[in-house]
Amino acid sequence: MWLFCSISLSLFLLVEVVLSATPWSVSPFNPSAVPLAVRSPYLSAWLNQASAGTALNGDWAKFWTGTIVGWAGYVRVDGHPVTQITATQSIFTLTAGGVDITVTFLSPIEPTDLVKQSLPFSYVSVVAAPNDGNSHTVQVYTDISAEWITGNNSLIANWTTDTSNNAIIHQTQLAQQQPYTEISDHIQFDIFVDGSAFHATLSASGTTTSWQTGEDVALRTQFVNNGVLQYTQDTSFRGVSDKWPVFSLAHDLGLVNSASDPVVFAVGHVRDPAVEYLGANGQTQHRSLYFWTKYNSVSDALVDFLKDYPNALQRAKAFDDRLTTDASKISLDYIDVASQVARQAFAATEITVSRNADNSLNTSDVYMFVKEISSSGNVNTVDNIFAALPLYLYANPALGKAALAPLLEYQASGQYPNLWAVHDLGRPYPQALGHNDGQDTQMPIEESGNMLIMTLSYTLRTNDTSLVTRYFSLLDQWAKYLVTNTIAPANQLSTDTFQGTLANQTNLAAKGILGIRAMAEIARIAGDTARASSYNAIGFWHIISMETNCLGQISSQILYSQQNQIGISQSQILLGFHLIAGWEIWGAAMVTANSVRDQLITSVHKYMAGGLSSKPYGDWYDTTNGSAQSFAARPVVGSHFAFLALPNAILSNSTSTTGDGGGSGSIGSSQTSQPMSTAPTSKNEASTIARVSQQLVISLLFTVYVPE
Repeated sequence: MWLFCSISLSLFLLVEVVLSATPWSVSPFNPSAVPLAVRSPYLSAWLNQASAGTALNGDWAKFWTGTIVGWAGYVRVDGHPVTQITATQSIFTLTAGGVDITVTFLSPIEPTDLVKQSLPFSYVSVVAAPNDGNSHTVQVYTDISAEWITGNNSLIANWTTDTSNNAIIHQTQLAQQQPYTEISDHIQFDIFVDGSAFHATLSASGTTTSWQTGEDVALRTQFVNNGVLQYTQDTSFRGVSDKWPVFSLAHDLGLVNSASDPVVFAVGHVRDPAVEYLGANGQTQHRSLYFWTKYNSVSDALVDFLKDYPNALQRAKAFDDRLTTDASKISLDYIDVASQVARQAFAATEITVSRNADNSLNTSDVYMFVKEISSSGNVNTVDNIFAALPLYLYANPALGKAALAPLLEYQASGQYPNLWAVHDLGRPYPQALGHNDGQDTQMPIEESGNMLIMTLSYTLRTNDTSLVTRYFSLLDQWAKYLVTNTIAPANQLSTDTFQGTLANQTNLAAKGILGIRAMAEIARIAGDTARASSYNAIGFWHIISMETNCLGQISSQILYSQQNQIGISQSQILLGFHLIAGWEIWGAAMVTANSVRDQLITSVHKYMAGGLSSKPYGDWYDTTNGSAQSFAARPVVGSHFAFLALPNAILSNSTSTTGDGGGSGSIGSSQTSQPMSTAPTSKNEASTIARVSQQLVISLLFTVYVPE
């Protein structure tokens, strides 16, 4: 059996595998699930782990829900099969006799190139190198099954193979049309919306490339026995689980006497249109992934993607190195935490454009849609985006704008009837058809505060005032709602929905105050000085009221609910019952003591390494025993980038090492060396406003202003 001997968790997870009796040893820790092809809400394949770990050939790749997405691979050395490949987004080094096989699985993160970031493909490459000074013959095989296209394996699939353009491209989809439809969170791919799964490789020079489609057992046996496939297509279209049709590719590397060139494969999902969105004037848009602005066919996109592998690998390493360098300014544990969640957070997103009346693509209309994975399946849930925003600001603030824009546009059209901000754009993903009846999940203060804070955060980070100027009236409407309702929040939900509805929640009061203060800054940016002054004054007096209602008998206590008899210390709130881990990192980003900061980061690190889960990383766990709750693979883990979204001076102050923290500029125009922690007074109110403006993006939900 193949055994993992070490894992180095960087952005592109390094997994070394050797054929050995060596006990399982992992550094720095064994994750609950190794991210494999993790690229979009529907291209999401993982190797589940748990405490004992799972060997490379010990299990099938799994969708984030736990269902199998069949992906098999074999390598033959000197005529004998070596092992089975069931993973992506990792590097596996397999030792088979006199040959080392390095298998690299890469799902790129390309935040500053919207074409590349929107390509729904992932790589796997194979390199063979002798380790004994001798020459060896090597053949490589991989296939995917029709399980990649549906959540119901009884449905009928069909498929084709294209061998033109110096490439071999397998394409499979459902026979029956089900646009914009999910079953068990799998999109139901169909030809009506050009929705298909793909498995492709280039016909590389210097190798013999073969292909075949058909029953899984037959094709794999063919390769194991002969090292080559038969160039034939099974035309008996059938149910996914009926003799399990697979789509296979093989390369014969010939006689290998030194490290071979990489043999590169691609897997992916493509559908067009990708998202159904209710835009202005009640017009439904059928939006396409951004990469269509460059490519006219999937074939062209796939061939370019495959040819670009060497460059993509270098760009991936550069992003990885930047993240490692920036996170190391906080701690070694923080490198592990941030690296573990980057792919997961981005994989919940899709970047889209609308079409003009003549069906051409409108490249100026860029919306990013985010799936609320593993809970309600909503589109662009506001508090999910709020949690993920630190990652967007770190990687490319334009992504934050692209996620906010469809929410702002829908509500500015007047179709949503409530005075507060909508909770989401509809469900299930990818149907963003709004809530014209006003019956979305009710989080009035939570989402109104979030929208104001995020809009200001993006604006200050980029000096782009387009959202402020275009949607000023809508933002002002939400701020007026907060003014009236923040002091004593009514019985309602916050982002901590597992607590249910509660009245007078301290975290909602804090969120509302931050939203009001954000609106003051938005008004200043818009040139409305009178309104800015008014919101500043209101926010100030709300803070005074909150201190009176929320502080316990000692200054370190904060009441969970205003006027509640139970005092909750700040540490209890941060570490208490069913803590959402993302907020813990936000809390760590706000403290002034490095020892407290490191303790909070280490607690999240321990949870990740705890071995009590075998599913993609969840942001909700019980801190009394480290057990994961119901969430998994959600985008909110972008909150772990809170440190990296900090403005320069604050990040430098929070560590012993100076530097820019890897951000793309300051959040605000003025800098401060102190985190937001004091109540404004008439003497220091101006400086407090500056601190609020700079740190809105990392405002912990439970934060209150404590007097100096």
